[in-house]
Amino acid sequence: MSDAVITGCSGLIDYGKQNILGVGVNAVNYEAALNHIFAAAREQRSLAVSALAVHGVMTGALDAVHRHRLNGLELVVPDGQPVRWALKWLHGIDLPDRVYGPTLTLKVCERAEKENLSVYLYGSRREILDKLEANLRRQFPSLKIAGGQPSRFRQLTADEQIETAGEIRESGAALVLVGLGCPRQETWVFENRDLLPLPLLAVGAAFDFHAGTVPQAPKWMQRRGLEWFFRFVQEPRRLWRRYALLNPLFLLLLFLQITKLRTKALDETVVPQTRLRFG
Repeated sequence: MSDAVITGCSGLIDYGKQNILGVGVNAVNYEAALNHIFAAAREQRSLAVSALAVHGVMTGALDAVHRHRLNGLELVVPDGQPVRWALKWLHGIDLPDRVYGPTLTLKVCERAEKENLSVYLYGSRREILDKLEANLRRQFPSLKIAGGQPSRFRQLTADEQIETAGEIRESGAALVLVGLGCPRQETWVFENRDLLPLPLLAVGAAFDFHAGTVPQAPKWMQRRGLEWFFRFVQEPRRLWRRYALLNPLFLLLLFLQITKLRTKALDETVVPQTRLRFG
């Protein structure tokens, strides 16, 4: 197990990146994640961030090209309880909690308000962005929202990608919250990290949750790693394949890695990149 960077009074925990099925996941708590994000925001430098649950890890475990993208992100936090448990089973790292994307989103907005730094909202649909912005302003009255842009739900041209990045830079935003859905949002963050000198955070379903359009699982289900079941009940037709196939496969591959019957180094091969330019 790697040595942790821990500062007593702040409770910062950071064991660095750890291999889960070939995907590098940072064994951090909220405080460490926020420190990384806001150090980059204050210094106006790029930081590619994602919060991965089981589905997100599996997109990398099963696809070498996407694994290369995920392992090119500087900060990948353990969004799901099973991912947090995997860190313990594989590497002996027992984090006090996961780093849940929707909660991280609120903590980012809270600190951005305190530090007078503006955020930009990218992704989803216009009506979702409007509700999200209204709810964030109610919760954080002094939060500066530099702008927002909905997804086009298609591949962007090279010119559109450059134009979008230019609009975000010109907005004066200190960081960008990205809600395009997994794995499109991780691809967007990977492909734009060199165009935007600021933190880019792929936060999954946080936009829908905080806009109030999709309900979150009860806390007791979240603590027990049953959020997947709650979401499946909400959208069985869309999600049944994800949970019926990927969850058991995740456990199987995890068992194989724990028993060393299957090992995979982080990004062990250089994979040619196909620029998808999602937006």
